[in-house]
Amino acid sequence: MKLVETNFKKLQISLLLLLISLSNLSAQTYEKLNFLEGYHVKTYFSNDAKKQAENMAIRCDSVISFYKSHLNFEPTITLLVLSPNDWSNYTNFPVYGMPHYKDDQTLIVASDDNDFWKSFIPPLDQLPPQLAQQISEHYKDENNILTMRSFFDLLAVHELGHAFHIQGELTMQRKWMGELFANILLHTYIAEKEPQLLPNLTIFPKMVVSSTNKADLKFTTLNELEINYELIGQQYPNNYGWYQTRWHMAAATIYDVGGVKALQNLWQTLKIQKKSLDDAAFAKLLIEKAHQSIADVQLKWDE
Repeated sequence: MKLVETNFKKLQISLLLLLISLSNLSAQTYEKLNFLEGYHVKTYFSNDAKKQAENMAIRCDSVISFYKSHLNFEPTITLLVLSPNDWSNYTNFPVYGMPHYKDDQTLIVASDDNDFWKSFIPPLDQLPPQLAQQISEHYKDENNILTMRSFFDLLAVHELGHAFHIQGELTMQRKWMGELFANILLHTYIAEKEPQLLPNLTIFPKMVVSSTNKADLKFTTLNELEINYELIGQQYPNNYGWYQTRWHMAAATIYDVGGVKALQNLWQTLKIQKKSLDDAAFAKLLIEKAHQSIADVQLKWDE
């Protein structure tokens, strides 16, 4: 009996030490980052990244406020705006520049231009002249150097879309729907609240799709994406980017024909429908309850 009591006390002490350790770890999580005061979204940033952090925090607050009135929901978010040196200290994700979540509430984005973003810049002389001119006009920095920052900075809103559907407990049915939903939320917000940025959002996807040879991609179908989602995101970032740009273009079409109401309908549909559906039943549900243009992403993907 005494041995049992002794072991129980040891267990209690071990659990107490573990809790203290976890508490200290939590308290120290962002101690090497800077905290941005005055915003609804808790925002931490690397040294020399305050301007980027402010821009993203302002936009994230605006997005949450906008959709609170349209979806009657508000996610909880912590935003980390990280330099290359800080990236590996706060995430195991291998690709610097790929926005992602560390958990359901912690959004990680890059503060600096990077090789991943630059990898999507094709030779302009291989593009249609009008598209090449648009890229030159909208994707140059203050030194006239081609950069995709003005597109990738908007992806923080895409990632907020994931927070909405995860924390809102929507049943997305498919991984591609989770990504499409986030892109619809992104495009709808920009079109409604910051329409001057629409060229920054829409030209890049057109560029990627028009300059990509599908034969060079390892994965192209929605079913392949469904099966290999994590693999594609981590080991084939350019292939993943091609999928994303297709969804960006689809989101623009959905907003153009359905407006804010299309997103509201999709939100309600995915919130109510909890049972898993096959492809035919899912398409039928989207046509009847959300919008034909949303169903068409699945129905016309391979055309």
